[in-house]
Amino acid sequence: MTNHSEPAGTTGAAKITLRTAGELAEALPYLLGFRPDDSVVLVALHKGRFGGRVRLGIPERAEDWPSVAQQMARCLIGECERRDGRPDSVVAFLCQDAATPGMDPARRVMERLRPLAQLLRTACGSLDVPVTEALCLSDGRYWSYCCPRPECCPPEGNVIVTGGTSVMAATAAYAGIHVRGSAQEARARLAPLETALVAEQTRALDAAAMDLVPRIFAGVSREEVEAETLDLARRVMGRLADAPDTDAELDADLRDDELLAHDEAATLILGLQDRSTRDRAAEWMEGAEASCALRLWRALARRCVGPYGEHAAAPLSLAGWIAWSLGDTVEADQALEMALTVDPRYVFAQLLNAARADGIDPEPVRRSLRGKRAGRETEPPDGDTEATEYLDGEEASAGREPGCAPALAAVMPPGAVDPGVSRAARGLEAALRRRGAGRHRAGTRPARAGGRAPRRPSGHRRAGRQRTRDDG
Repeated sequence: MTNHSEPAGTTGAAKITLRTAGELAEALPYLLGFRPDDSVVLVALHKGRFGGRVRLGIPERAEDWPSVAQQMARCLIGECERRDGRPDSVVAFLCQDAATPGMDPARRVMERLRPLAQLLRTACGSLDVPVTEALCLSDGRYWSYCCPRPECCPPEGNVIVTGGTSVMAATAAYAGIHVRGSAQEARARLAPLETALVAEQTRALDAAAMDLVPRIFAGVSREEVEAETLDLARRVMGRLADAPDTDAELDADLRDDELLAHDEAATLILGLQDRSTRDRAAEWMEGAEASCALRLWRALARRCVGPYGEHAAAPLSLAGWIAWSLGDTVEADQALEMALTVDPRYVFAQLLNAARADGIDPEPVRRSLRGKRAGRETEPPDGDTEATEYLDGEEASAGREPGCAPALAAVMPPGAVDPGVSRAARGLEAALRRRGAGRHRAGTRPARAGGRAPRRPSGHRRAGRQRTRDDG
């Protein structure tokens, strides 16, 4: 196999030479920054060095594999040509664990994905870029689709080295490279709750909506609602900052859920549907303030339960932005993908996602937000905004770009419209007409923070699939 070198660390001073398929399999999490699951990954090679990479979930239907293979090949090679020139070759990884762990089920996964591996090789080859290695990774073992020699690639596969004992792990640790958990674990921290909290949180959202929506349509000042929302967010962030630290992600999320009352979460979720309020919240992007804000946006995304699933677009987008600003591109990508799942037209998420895909540095966006924060006292009020921000009709939002991201306007999708708060308010009004009158205890408010919330199960604690508009 051709040797491949990968720089370790930001300086590129430490280099690792990968000579075997097993070393490639072990290196994949370090290349991506997390352990992929149910994923197709293509990595470009430029003169023996790793270049661009693309990842996509493995389609369940085999009929979709040909088009997916072609799209991934075109995406990777086209992006490489735009940035670094045409790659010399490509390495393909197909990562999927068996439903029942074990050697034989994993081998069946490998055989089932063999046609997909061949389609990827054909798609890249049609663009004059060969696939020099295609590996299947399943249940801690790997198989090569390119090597026919049983002495190095036996039918039962080879074990992937784990436990941090290899040269790759040691070099990565020395260079400060850390591997996150799987993408599924990152999504689980942002997905809606599936515990006894759901019914109470839904009642709190109903109650907050019944309180807020009439105020909106009665002409209440938008600035008043914004100030109330941001003041509450700051108080909750202070509460989170005072909580004891814990390294375990599950324990940290449980602690944050316990510190956030149902009515507080409901008020914040509804308040963030106003894009100006969301823009102000996006300014909490640096230092200790950013880490507390990220914890709050995660907690709010988990509280967008039941019919309020679409409202998660705002906290998910904020979580994606803060994670990106802090350098955590894994969580940023997952959060933005989930935001666009619950609301594909949410422009803030569209802009951030396009900027991430285009490799834009977040600093211009941070600089813009710093300027807005510093100069807010000298900005004249926009009289038209107060009169139209909450009104029905596309004229209230059509053609406007999100105020918090002028540096992202260049990658704004053509014809995109930020739904703002008006669309959410209309949806709330309709939902309340359908549900409010008949819902038992819909007008009551749950207890404030202080009591312990029921613990989530330690396994699959949240739904992996977000609700969409088509789900009702």
